Amino acid sequence: MDSKLIEQEAADVPPAPKKVFVKTYGCQMNVYDSQRMTDALAAEGYVASQTAEDADLVLLNTCHIREKAAEKVYSELGRLRKLKEDRASAGGEMLIGVAGCVAQAEGGEIIRRAKAVDLVIGPQTYHRLPDAIRRVRGGEKVVETDYAIEDKFEHLPAAKPAIVRSRGVTAFLTVQEGCDKFCTFCVVPYTRGSETSRSVAQIVAEAEGLARAGVREVTLLGQNVNAWHGEGPAKAGKTEEWGLGRLLSRLAEIPGIERLRYTTSHPRDMDDELIAAHRDLDTLMPYLHLPVQAGSDRILKAMNRRHTADDYRRLIDRIRSARSDIAMSGDFIVGFPGETDEDFAETLKIVRDIGYAQAFSFKYSPRPGTPGADLDGQVPEPVKDCRLQELQALLASQQKAFAAGLVGGDMGVLLEKEGRYEGQLVGRSPWLQPVVIDDAAGEIGDIIKVRITHANANSLSARAA
Repeated sequence: MDSKLIEQEAADVPPAPKKVFVKTYGCQMNVYDSQRMTDALAAEGYVASQTAEDADLVLLNTCHIREKAAEKVYSELGRLRKLKEDRASAGGEMLIGVAGCVAQAEGGEIIRRAKAVDLVIGPQTYHRLPDAIRRVRGGEKVVETDYAIEDKFEHLPAAKPAIVRSRGVTAFLTVQEGCDKFCTFCVVPYTRGSETSRSVAQIVAEAEGLARAGVREVTLLGQNVNAWHGEGPAKAGKTEEWGLGRLLSRLAEIPGIERLRYTTSHPRDMDDELIAAHRDLDTLMPYLHLPVQAGSDRILKAMNRRHTADDYRRLIDRIRSARSDIAMSGDFIVGFPGETDEDFAETLKIVRDIGYAQAFSFKYSPRPGTPGADLDGQVPEPVKDCRLQELQALLASQQKAFAAGLVGGDMGVLLEKEGRYEGQLVGRSPWLQPVVIDDAAGEIGDIIKVRITHANANSLSARAA
């Protein structure tokens, strides 16, 4: 064959797309951020990979909330270093980046400690990711952890409808980032910055795009989501500030969006309009994650929560008066510095008083750079262990009782995916529990009426009603 013809045929074959693998640690906001980073890279020709082994670019999207988060990242980087070396010995290339809150907190120290890392990028600069990768390919080691002046959401590309559909019929949508509360145990204000809210126009446009792609349920996200206050549409040349309750009412008007949720909230930002939304909007699911953290006023003050245990109790009473079937979820920390047996007993008391359908509980771990890490009266680990076990046993009993109370009743379930067995579908209850249906009379994306037949350890069983 003519050599020029061979060259022409080779030129006509498009290069194989580069693959990116994003490993996500931690919270739902990181899941959303990972998706947006993948979307930004898709515009640069990258396709998502399911494993690091065959990826050209590996990003670790990290969380700094839990103890030893940075150490876990460095451990994973050690494994990736070996993959990168193997790829190089075979004549290939692998780029490694660290994103998220550990990236924000550690910055250039990551590259100093882990030479295989090419890129460190913080949560506020994901829109600069494609440019940062181009700089890496030009030979730089890139650290992007400055808080961006520009709005990253204005620069992040929207996901293609086919990609949105591939992710399922539920979706996360970040509306707020950062926190101004400065709880003494928490690193969020230092890694995510001060509270910022997206505009109504941005949020509605993204939600409408999700609906057009087949999403039926949207969960609004924020480190302190009910602190959201966004710029509404202009009227007579003036804009007005909306709160979360009004935003939820607007999103409920979007055709195709059948269910709305939001997380995570702070008790001090549950205003009258938001409580009224729970009363008035059928689209807003009767499930609320509202952390209290502790039941002792003395410990709450030391945590800088700026509410008392009775403030929280009265708030729950108001919410339940507005929506009687609402289920509560919460966060609890045991063993905060100075916590006595009497303080812990107050935490058990507030759990019994409120009654939780679900909750998350943790031992206090000092986060470097937070005021709590320097407090006197650090509680011994064995004491923390015992308290956590007692608290979790109580919470588990409440969760079990709530699920058992649903048996025999009917509910609407959003069908999300196929089950383990043929003909089986798995959906989600209004209260966020997985529901397994063997004879589902519907398709993925439908909301069907079912009767609950059994409460399992972490799910419900049902049949079509």
